[in-house]
Amino acid sequence: MSDSHPLPASDCTVVIFGATGDLARRKLLPALVNLAGRGALPERFAVLGVGRTPMTDAGYREKIARSFDELGTGPADPASWAWLEPRLFYAFETLDTQASYESLGDRLKALDGAAARRTGRLFYLATPPDAVADIVTRLGAVGLLTEEPEAWRRVVFEKPFGHDLASALALNRQLAAELAETQIYRIDHYLGKETVQNIMALRFGNGLFEPVWNRRYIDHVQITVAETVGVEDRGGYYDRSGALRDMVQNHLFQLLALTAMEPPISFSADAVRDERVKVLHAIHPITEAGVGSDVVRGQYGPGTWKGTPVAGYRSEEKVQPGSATETYIALRLSIDNWRFAGVPFYLRTGKRLPARVSEIAIQFNRPPLRLFQQSGAGEVEPNLLLVRIQPNEGVSLQFQAKVPGAKVRLGTVTMAFNYADYFASVPETGYETLLYDCMTGDQTLFHRADMVAAGWRAVAPILDVVGAKPDALLHEYPASSWGPAAADALLARDGRAWRRPEP
Repeated sequence: MSDSHPLPASDCTVVIFGATGDLARRKLLPALVNLAGRGALPERFAVLGVGRTPMTDAGYREKIARSFDELGTGPADPASWAWLEPRLFYAFETLDTQASYESLGDRLKALDGAAARRTGRLFYLATPPDAVADIVTRLGAVGLLTEEPEAWRRVVFEKPFGHDLASALALNRQLAAELAETQIYRIDHYLGKETVQNIMALRFGNGLFEPVWNRRYIDHVQITVAETVGVEDRGGYYDRSGALRDMVQNHLFQLLALTAMEPPISFSADAVRDERVKVLHAIHPITEAGVGSDVVRGQYGPGTWKGTPVAGYRSEEKVQPGSATETYIALRLSIDNWRFAGVPFYLRTGKRLPARVSEIAIQFNRPPLRLFQQSGAGEVEPNLLLVRIQPNEGVSLQFQAKVPGAKVRLGTVTMAFNYADYFASVPETGYETLLYDCMTGDQTLFHRADMVAAGWRAVAPILDVVGAKPDALLHEYPASSWGPAAADALLARDGRAWRRPEP
């Protein structure tokens, strides 16, 4: 959230399920401290952590205070922590009986006091994904999700939103039984990044870019989300998920949608999300034959990282020795709409790659004349617009200029905008904007039910092929390389090549 003095949210209580977990301590509570420091929280505000570990309010406050140093988030601003600490409470609940949820309701009423009928409640489910539906059902059964005038009730939870189309649709039905869609906040932390939000400002706030943002001028688009780490301590989860489920149908598809969407009629939440979901619906259906030709799955083998040997995926903790789970995936997609018909979109993501980088690269067509070849200057490099999401957030434009000298020679030059150079840096966990939007009722940056379904529908043919033959399209690549050779061949077939981003 770039505005250091936003309007405070309305009176509310944030209820965090999984309050002693890594997400709550590493991201959510530090983000709330930062929001307090910016004046974004109301005076009548409370946080109620809910967990299965017996603990007092004072014990929980001490645990959170220690977390700032233990988890590497850095020391909390003393004044902001002093404001939030007395508003931080803890409820020990087993959450396996109706009585436990009734007890939670009693605690909330006590915190609300006389303002019970005009205090909003945000239920943040920082829990395993398979617990979401049960928690929502039980909250609904004891009336904790019933809204009243000026007393909103909202539920926010993290991906994955199902593990395939059928499970996603089933989850949507379960949530809809207790909640209106306006009460559901499916969070994608990628959409909280300032550079991601800047894509719309770049496109629709500048007369320079939007006129050329189409098939007449763009040759192709590459979207890359690369990680240098392996699965770390997430081997058990990752081996059931893989790169396709973990990254493509949510993070990468949202970057694709923001890149390819039409201008919305306004910046209202549904106007923006309407245009994003149209892009997902416009993805050309992948056939079984298309899976074989346009999808590459990879799995990292042994290699080195900064001179140190690292294990292959199948040797990682909690990973099955013969696992066929992909840690890398590359896709060639087509968008069947007027703006981008015929423009290929290449998506890739993977672990144990040489650089940690997330970027969108828009490569424009080469000039139609061979004027410079005739003068001996050689092939003219295409212009490239690069949106860097992380790290070194910013935007750059590469174009050709004459190299000084008697002969006509061209060289590539770059105009670059870096966030750090233009805007003051403030402490961020990546959740400040998203939490503030939850409390103010802005759903622009959150997944809608039809968006979730459209994403799963687009990748369903790949899941079907892999489900029938787990080793399908799977290629090993050395750790710290840019993925399997088959991924390079995917673009080489079209006369193109992947970018090799610098760390």
